[in-house]
Amino acid sequence: MKFKKLKLYTTKLKAELKFYTETLGFEIVEQKNNSFTVKVGWTELMFEESDKEHSYHYCFLIPSNKLHQALEWMERRVEIIDLENGRKTQNFETWNADSFYFYDASGNVAEFIVRYDLANESNADFDISKVLGVNEIGMPTANVKKANDQLEKELKTKFWKGDLERFGTNGNQEGILLLPNYNIKDIWFPTIVKIKPEPFEAIIENEKMQYQLTFKNEKIKTMSK
Repeated sequence: MKFKKLKLYTTKLKAELKFYTETLGFEIVEQKNNSFTVKVGWTELMFEESDKEHSYHYCFLIPSNKLHQALEWMERRVEIIDLENGRKTQNFETWNADSFYFYDASGNVAEFIVRYDLANESNADFDISKVLGVNEIGMPTANVKKANDQLEKELKTKFWKGDLERFGTNGNQEGILLLPNYNIKDIWFPTIVKIKPEPFEAIIENEKMQYQLTFKNEKIKTMSK
């Protein structure tokens, strides 16, 4: 599963534009008065202006041998979230992954992750062009099983890891929808940012099919393209 497009909403459009195009250096694909889109590997990431604040958690996939190079590269540009006593990276043993976290210009919790099960090593030095795509987006819910069942039925995706009560995941290692139950798990690790169901739109590719997904008011709507 891959996120081909992802649209998020922000009250700080100009700051996000500067963050993504100047601070990080992603290539801009399209710019309008109320939105912009950057190319993030196989994903087109769009921010659209909103009059309401939203708090997202999303994640970028990078080559599995570039964790420390990417961390050093990013530390020269943004403040990396300190996990504890100066430690900046987090290991997820059951996911066979490592990651580090930072905030974007809107205060969203963003992440770079390496997944060692994927054969995506790179011989080149890390720069922003080595980001492979958007890897995760949070889809908080009050009913993990119900959300997962709908995704499996309509996107033909599968439950990946976690559980169907507190925090589940749907998709595969190239693209994952995070399904925390916000009544049980209330903050995004490793921050104090509250987990809330926030609206987003995505074009998802799975098994050579593309689907449009809209998440709004905790409701999932999908349509095959």
